[in-house]
Amino acid sequence: MQKSPSRKIRQRQRPKARQKIFSSFFSKFIAQTSNVNSRLFIVWAVLVTAAFGLAVNLYNLQIIRGPKLTQRARNQQMVNLRLFVPRRPVVDRNRDMLAMDRPVYTMYVHPKLFDKSNQEIAKLLAPIMGKDATELETKFESKKSGILLSSALPEEVADRIYSLRLNGIELTQKYSRFYPRQDLVAEVVGYVNVDRRGQAGVEYSQEKLLERSLKTVRLSRAGNGALMSDHAPEGFLHSDDLQLQLTIDSRLQRAARNALQEQMDKYHAQRGAVIVMDAWDGSLLSLVSLPTYNPNQYSKANVSLFKNWTVADLYEPGSTFKPLNVAIALEAGAIKSEDTFNDPGSIKVADRTIRNAQNKSYGQINIAQILQHSSNIGMVQMIQRLQIPVYYSWLEKLGLGQSLNTDLPFVVASQLKSLEKFAASPVEAATTSFGQGFSLTPLQLVQLHGALANGGKLVTPHVVKGLIDSKGQIHYTPSYPTPRQIFSPVTSQKVVEMMETVVANGTGRASQIPGYRIGGKTGTAQKAGSSGGYISGAKITSFVAILPVETPRYVVLALVDEPKGANAYGGTVAAPIVKAVMEALITIEKIPPSQSIQ
Repeated sequence: MQKSPSRKIRQRQRPKARQKIFSSFFSKFIAQTSNVNSRLFIVWAVLVTAAFGLAVNLYNLQIIRGPKLTQRARNQQMVNLRLFVPRRPVVDRNRDMLAMDRPVYTMYVHPKLFDKSNQEIAKLLAPIMGKDATELETKFESKKSGILLSSALPEEVADRIYSLRLNGIELTQKYSRFYPRQDLVAEVVGYVNVDRRGQAGVEYSQEKLLERSLKTVRLSRAGNGALMSDHAPEGFLHSDDLQLQLTIDSRLQRAARNALQEQMDKYHAQRGAVIVMDAWDGSLLSLVSLPTYNPNQYSKANVSLFKNWTVADLYEPGSTFKPLNVAIALEAGAIKSEDTFNDPGSIKVADRTIRNAQNKSYGQINIAQILQHSSNIGMVQMIQRLQIPVYYSWLEKLGLGQSLNTDLPFVVASQLKSLEKFAASPVEAATTSFGQGFSLTPLQLVQLHGALANGGKLVTPHVVKGLIDSKGQIHYTPSYPTPRQIFSPVTSQKVVEMMETVVANGTGRASQIPGYRIGGKTGTAQKAGSSGGYISGAKITSFVAILPVETPRYVVLALVDEPKGANAYGGTVAAPIVKAVMEALITIEKIPPSQSIQ
């Protein structure tokens, strides 16, 4: 049988179809394979690029920016902390507290948080705070939050309020300067303001000693921000227990203040001062000025009181300067201790006539009697024996025209005319001989009399003894200039013995203390006006004493400014003050009597 031609054709066509299918499949396979390779290449390229980027970034972070990032991380983990440290206390020579920091509280109330009625809260707080309940309730109703009730609540009051466990009460602790002696030593200690900066007294002048130096510390913080105390530097919370000790004796200070106040009230005086100095080293045992202020309430005080006038105001010392002029004349060889002078009651110098107080005349008198009677005429004749340039150089040697070196603030320089003006007329030297025509501070006068008491040396008057710890051990003592010799010990002792006759037989009798040898000098000086000349009827009475005469050590000065009354003189107003102060000083210092008491 013969095959059909169409079948043959189909048989021939099948290999071709298979070939086409295979070719198509292979083409697709090749295409797919090529596509996968491309994708793999792309993926590989991306991964390589990413790895390279990571490597570059890692290099940048670790190598290039590593130190900065490490420091930034440390800064985020650390905190600078400067703790508040109380100001150092101030104590007197017996370690009695004069100034201290104590915790107080600022109290805010938030009525919206009260869990009781405003009336109930007011009734609970009123007796504790010493306020009226109705007044408190009115305040509570004025605002819903943030009502300030007290900016300086004492700790014991705050503790009582805490114990009530009331909602809506906010108490924030802070420190406030407190002066337990109130106004007793305000003129020396001073005060600090709301910014805790000293504004007067040693609070101002000794700021560096009173401020505790605590450095800033760095502490680690945990992830939640809490401080990690176990990473704190060892001893960073330790604060020294040092106190600033003064030379002032509070017992003597009180005695001096009482004696001064009594005489000021009696004579209706404007102001007064008392200074007690140990002439051996210049330490001030008492420094009183009235009127004064309470440093706990300084905002209520007259600002003029913040400057201690014994160092900040000048005055003409009058006759209390005469012993120093006697010492100058003796030391310069112009006179001898046994010399005498004739006092007719007046003397003409150039175009001026100079007279004694109350126009008295004393006839032939020696130097001691010149001091006893406070003879202006005798002093003028004495100083006339000195050449004016020589006398002027001695005044400069005493420190006149210069500022006093002391640790109290606001010191002003004494005033002395230039040599040209001083030498222009003999009147200048004449008036200076009895303490007028120049001016100094009361403290500088005490310093000069100290030179008579200690053998002729100018010491530095001071109130700071040093820094002591709680056991009384000295940790710091300020250094003062070496005392400067201006008079010989012989001259100084001669003048002190002459001053003794003033107390025994002269104008200073009111300062006598049985059994004790005391040297002194009264002064009743005209008060100079601010625009020149003297204020009519105004005077400053004073008395300066040195004791004991046989071994001089202590100088006591009392000043009373503008006492009223016909009998207001240095011997009647100031001398009784010095006597009362010396009596207290004798008891406190246990000074033995110079001779047996009859």
